[in-house]
Amino acid sequence: MAHLYKSDPPVSMLVIKTEAEYYKKATGISTFTCDDGLKLKETIQKAITTGEAQSLTAVSTGTSETGELIAKFLITWSFKTKTVFKTGK
Repeated sequence: MAHLYKSDPPVSMLVIKTEAEYYKKATGISTFTCDDGLKLKETIQKAITTGEAQSLTAVSTGTSETGELIAKFLITWSFKTKTVFKTGK
């Protein structure tokens, strides 16, 4: 969402698919991370440049306090520029 903040033109985002794999029960403090920020930024820029909807599947992983993998999520995002109507006075 940070890559969309005050974008010009505005861009809408939508989750179009999710998949999840669970490996261990999450106990204690769990950390979830996604390292696809640059790919997301590039996909958003391509949507702005081409004017066509773009999609990307980002991977998010959850790990335990000891660093053990407990879950993996695949989230497919769609990005599309919004149509902005301006009125003249």
